[in-house]
Amino acid sequence: MSEAISTGGALERQARRPRAAEWNVLMALVGITAIFEVLGWILYGQSFVWNAQRLYIIILQVSIVGIIAVGVTQVILTGGIDLSSGSIVGATAMIAMSFAQAGMRNGQDFTQAVFWAEGWVDLPVIVPLVVALACGLLAGVVNGALIAYTKIPPFIATLGMMVSARGVANWWTKGQPVSNPTEAYTFFGNGLRGFMPVVTFLVLAALFQLALTYTKYGKHTYAIGSNAEAARISGINVERHLVLVYAIAGVLAAIAAVVVTSKNLTAQASMGVMYELDAIAMAVIGGISLSGGRGSIIGTVLGALIFGVIISGFTFLKIDAFYQQMIKGVIIVGAVILDQARQRKRGRG
Repeated sequence: MSEAISTGGALERQARRPRAAEWNVLMALVGITAIFEVLGWILYGQSFVWNAQRLYIIILQVSIVGIIAVGVTQVILTGGIDLSSGSIVGATAMIAMSFAQAGMRNGQDFTQAVFWAEGWVDLPVIVPLVVALACGLLAGVVNGALIAYTKIPPFIATLGMMVSARGVANWWTKGQPVSNPTEAYTFFGNGLRGFMPVVTFLVLAALFQLALTYTKYGKHTYAIGSNAEAARISGINVERHLVLVYAIAGVLAAIAAVVVTSKNLTAQASMGVMYELDAIAMAVIGGISLSGGRGSIIGTVLGALIFGVIISGFTFLKIDAFYQQMIKGVIIVGAVILDQARQRKRGRG
């Protein structure tokens, strides 16, 4: 009974407020798009919106990091943070691609990049997929276990994983890139006429939005983020649930690694750098509260679109890349300040 009251109350509060927050994010998306449209006509006599190639690039750019953001969102909802997802992408990319290689082709010797002997037969596509998911799951479980059972702050635990996973990415092939995947593996990044990353992102976003809204998993996630101690008293196994949430975030980072390596047809140890910060930015821009307990996957999807529109708009206006980075930082800090202001207002209410 007490669990139902606690988790139900957290979800009820979540259900009352996010719709307005999501509408605000949507209005921000429309407003930002309109600004770039007007500036495009004034400065260059061109439309920013009515360009199919540009829209495709925007959606494609945010989809890979958006997959990570879906997992990061759930971590933040519990009141945590995950700084390791970009490095998990890098490590998983190197390991999974080495299992997805097409062996010896055109006299090229790939044995310097992988550990098996010359002439190895192409492995079924399920093998690199399972390997990738296992890598992400392992990293996520380690993150969650450290946070849940040793009480290490999430920032420190995931920072350690970020450094360690990047080391694994470089160690696996001694820094050498791994290329030439099998044709079946390339489907995950280039299938359905190039829209497979977008489809993957939207399907995962819809799946976890439903899970957070209608299942016990979602109720427990919001309850822990709202008040972890109250959730524990009500009967929720907080430690086990935290491990589950971080494990899911790790698996989603691994899926992003599969998509990006499949699309680029290569894996490099530097893959995923800054992905974790972009994913956190998407979530924060989308209205996810860094204090936990408030927000939704829908908001994160809208935040991802805002993120993509801003980057594409800067490129459209020919703003130099270093200015783009500075403006992105200002936007992230501004979103956090706005979230803090909303929390203070609710506290006074």
